[in-house]
Parts: sequence; C-alpha cells; structure tokens
Amino acid sequence: MSNLVATWKRRARELQTQVYALYLAYRDPRVPWYARAFAACVVGYAFSPIDLIPDVIPVLRYLDDLVLVPLGVMVAIRLIPPSVLAECQDRARRVMAQGKPISRVAAVIIVALWLLLAAGAVVLVARWART
Repeated sequence: MSNLVATWKRRARELQTQVYALYLAYRDPRVPWYARAFAACVVGYAFSPIDLIPDVIPVLRYLDDLVLVPLGVMVAIRLIPPSVLAECQDRARRVMAQGKPISRVAAVIIVALWLLLAAGAVVLVARWART
C-alpha cells in the first residue's frame, strides 16, 4: 500500500512540474498563440481554487484533478514546440527541486477572474429572470 501511495505522490509532483513548465511555455514568445492560450487555460484551471466539478460531490470531486488537468496538460504539451517544451521542463524541474514556486499575484488574478465571471453570470441570470 505504501508503494502505491509513493507512486501517486511521485505522479502528482510530476504533474505539478508539467503544469509549471506549461506556465513557463505560456510566457515564451516562441510558442504559437493558440498553444499559449490553451496552456494559459490549463494552468489557470490547475491553479484555480474553483473546480469545474464541485468538491461537495463525493468521489466525482477528484475527477477534474485526476482526469481533466492531466488531459489538458497532455494536449497543451502536444501544441508546444518540442525544443521550447524541453527548455521549460528543465527550468521547471530546477525550480521545483528548490521548492514550489509561489505567486500571490497570480492567485489574486485567478480569484478575481472567477469573481468577475460569477458576477457576470449573476447579472445574466437576473436579466433573464426579468424577461
């Protein structure tokens, strides 16, 4: 059982490293715009405190972390030029070996974006309810 837990922890660290590599690739001008846009969405979703599948739903709450994020990472990796991806992965491994990178600014931006989207949804629902 402990071997299984160790395997899952290793895979989770690898996924974190890949997501950080996507973050680095997103900022690289050599990456095509569509790959940058998709990578930004994957990174934003992976680091977002709000999930597509609410955490209050038992069992299914882990679906996005176990399926959606890895699937998004796989697709984004295929869109990024291999040489750029290799550089970003090397940088991500070095940074992750020193400790997880923390960006409070990115966290504030992600939360603000979710709040804006929620406010927009409330406004749309309120307008729809009046008609």
